[in-house]
Amino acid sequence: MLMPRIIPCLDVKQGRTVKGVNFKNLIDAGDPVELARSYDEQGADEIVFLDISATLEAREAMLSIVQAVAEQVFIPLTVGGGVRTEADVQNLLSAGADKVSINSSALANPQLISDAAMSFGSQCITIAIDAGRDSDNHASGFSVYSHGGSKHSGRDALEWVKEAEERGAGEILATSMDCDGKKTGFDLALLTMIAKAVSIPIIASGGAGEMEHFSQALKIPNVTGVLAASLFHYGELAIPQLKAYLQEQGMPMRITEEATRQNSVVK
Repeated sequence: MLMPRIIPCLDVKQGRTVKGVNFKNLIDAGDPVELARSYDEQGADEIVFLDISATLEAREAMLSIVQAVAEQVFIPLTVGGGVRTEADVQNLLSAGADKVSINSSALANPQLISDAAMSFGSQCITIAIDAGRDSDNHASGFSVYSHGGSKHSGRDALEWVKEAEERGAGEILATSMDCDGKKTGFDLALLTMIAKAVSIPIIASGGAGEMEHFSQALKIPNVTGVLAASLFHYGELAIPQLKAYLQEQGMPMRITEEATRQNSVVK
């Protein structure tokens, strides 16, 4: 059983970290390299770096920024955006990524999951899904979107995560488009549905607004990671503070000496 992971997300566009609501109205949130270094120091367990415009602009992820981030952090780094081929996966791993997140290209070519998992190992392959509520078209009640949430893939979210696992994905990064940026809580119905369908680890994304939301998500079986962006970027919640809270809730946490010191400062 994996220890619960607190994961800051760096959504990067044109070299800057950005954040919006429901994937829209993006505003600047800072330099990704500086933010990554800060989160490492605060005791984050992993970092997710998503080049959110790479697919729309039909280009590879910014390898120079990925490399710069990787040089500053000593925790697992997952990178996504513009991953279309096995060569793209290799390039990101060579630049310092520990895992590669694939979204749109996997929907267009599911064989990419199988090939990448065979070549690099399932532990390196994270399948990201952007799911939106859609009870009219799919039995699960959720559709999957691609290209940064701008295109309807026609895929049912439940069927897609099952296929991704069967093809060798080692992890699911599940983002609720309906909850993203609203700070009203993770979509527990979406997460519970996915958790019942797959046995691989799940990262909850989209909607965190307070510490209780993280606790609620981590109580769902197979949800081993909780991801947030603006809460951390704008100093609304400190990672040491969150970890102390979750530990009080009976959840084991990786606590570093620096995180303990920073939490005493926050208090």
